[in-house]
Amino acid sequence: MHRIRRLLAVIAAGFVTAGVMASPAAAAPPGIPSTASAQTQLSALTIAAEANAGTYDRDLFPHWITISGTCDTRETVLKRDGSNVVTSSACAATSGSWYSPYDGATWTAASDVDIDHVVPLAEAWRSGASAWTTSRRQSFANDLTRPQLIAVTDNVNQAKGDQDPSTWQPSRTAYRCTYAKMWIAVKSYWQLTAQASEKTALQTMLNTCTA
Repeated sequence: MHRIRRLLAVIAAGFVTAGVMASPAAAAPPGIPSTASAQTQLSALTIAAEANAGTYDRDLFPHWITISGTCDTRETVLKRDGSNVVTSSACAATSGSWYSPYDGATWTAASDVDIDHVVPLAEAWRSGASAWTTSRRQSFANDLTRPQLIAVTDNVNQAKGDQDPSTWQPSRTAYRCTYAKMWIAVKSYWQLTAQASEKTALQTMLNTCTA
């Protein structure tokens, strides 16, 4: 049944991408800048080669942390990004629906949804976070103020891995403008560096923005 549900959702996602069906409204993470602001932020990013890749450890970015009551960061984003989300007394999502703007799929089981770090933790490590304190890395990994966390299809998030926009972009081309603005905002706020190829890819996506 799980495989059938996933197959139907993927087929539906294909229709959405092709424009046969209108895309459901997706909750937007906070702090997405205007195109003009994103352009200014992109121009100000420090361009540098990545470093310290071999010393990365996911445990150096403590997450998920408690946000309120029994709710941790993942559960908080699931409630924020989902529709009609019902939670248990332990804050686990028991029902609801989640639209993944990366690929256009809609899911009705929280287990089919990952919370993506828009700027992956390993990417942040290679771009300057290796010099941070553990406390700062924890704040980054659980950042609900910037557009750093978003609910998306689990296998899409896993396929993205720790890639930057020069090697991975959302399959829904209509979302690439927003994705670029989110990535730029996060790197700008946290003062992370960017590679030249990454900046070029971000500029290309930003050029698709219409507003």
